[in-house]
Amino acid sequence: MWRRGIITAVCALLLTLLLVMHSSVPNRIGNLGSLLETFLPWAGLAIPVLLLIGLLRRSATALIAVLLPIVVWLNLFGGLVSDKSAGGGNLTVLTHNVNAQNPDPATTAKDVIAAGADVVALEELAENQVSTYETQLKSAYPYHSVKGTVGLWSKYPISGVRAVDIRLGWTRAMRAAVATPSGTIAVYVAHLPSVRVNFSLGFTANGRDRSADALGEAIAKEKLTGVILLGDLNGTMNDRSLASITSQMRSTQGVAGDGFGFSWPADFPMARIDQIMVKGIEPKSSWVLPATNSDHRPVAARVEVA
Repeated sequence: MWRRGIITAVCALLLTLLLVMHSSVPNRIGNLGSLLETFLPWAGLAIPVLLLIGLLRRSATALIAVLLPIVVWLNLFGGLVSDKSAGGGNLTVLTHNVNAQNPDPATTAKDVIAAGADVVALEELAENQVSTYETQLKSAYPYHSVKGTVGLWSKYPISGVRAVDIRLGWTRAMRAAVATPSGTIAVYVAHLPSVRVNFSLGFTANGRDRSADALGEAIAKEKLTGVILLGDLNGTMNDRSLASITSQMRSTQGVAGDGFGFSWPADFPMARIDQIMVKGIEPKSSWVLPATNSDHRPVAARVEVA
């Protein structure tokens, strides 16, 4: 019983080390650290496999060893499994990457309206589809602004609109002040560069990382106390490369969500790369909406503006 399952026990120990020391996996070679952190929760799928092998082998050594990654995984992600949403809040916000190749933007716009948000951010707006979104959303959102491929629609007046330079050469981020009934807040909308997994280059995220740093710098200079970031960041809150943003803002999903809140890809979500983050504002609840005609799912949150 004790001698059997040594290999399984070693695998369990290696999995434990990977979970505990994920931040030590270097990014120098193909951004492997960021790639691991993007899908880190899925490492837990190895646990039931190891547990089953230990049971089949009737190995006490393996079963005891498997307890280690279970404890570590629960410590890292157990809090996400429970429902942390609370009642209250005085502002509902929504962000959605609508996909530049969306075959039916009009229906997607109607889905957005049906969500009932007060403030809506849309990313990946194709130039030939902007007018469709403007027409469809006009009745529900009298105030709006589009900068490059991102846009903001609001039930409340907006001002101070400007593009935010995220070191791309074209506009994929913007900032606006929204005059909510509870006070004026700064709302940032951003679509950071896409990342790819390439067998020769690894995790090609350098462009995303530079833009994340630039966005973090812009938010750090914001003079308004209450700040909301809405957008497709092409990265998860575990990814160290988004530290310039995550170090100063809170994810609504992390503190007021229900479940992991994966948003991409829409057909079978595997990662939370669409984010709603706040600073100086209290998150109350966060959720993922049903799929639209996009390859991303919309995400929404209810927050308290003081």
